[in-house]
Amino acid sequence: MKKKHIGSDFDDFLRHERLLDVATATAAKRVIAFQIAREMKRHKLTKSVMATRMKTSRAALERLLDPGNPSVTISTLERAALAVGKKLKVELA
Repeated sequence: MKKKHIGSDFDDFLRHERLLDVATATAAKRVIAFQIAREMKRHKLTKSVMATRMKTSRAALERLLDPGNPSVTISTLERAALAVGKKLKVELA
């Protein structure tokens, strides 16, 4: 039987380069930022209104929505989820 793929997969490469954890965290942050932005759009919320609902500054909301900014607290994520009528679910896998 001929092998379809030669070598390791991309996760193996990232693991070997010691980048897998960072890449996984960055991907998760991008997904969360996308989901929050999608819910804001669905509810027709401006950034100013969203920040007010979260009881935070618009600058803090900008950091949350920036997929390249990894600095975000669970508390901020929770307030963002509640502001769009959702619950935050965090789990260890």
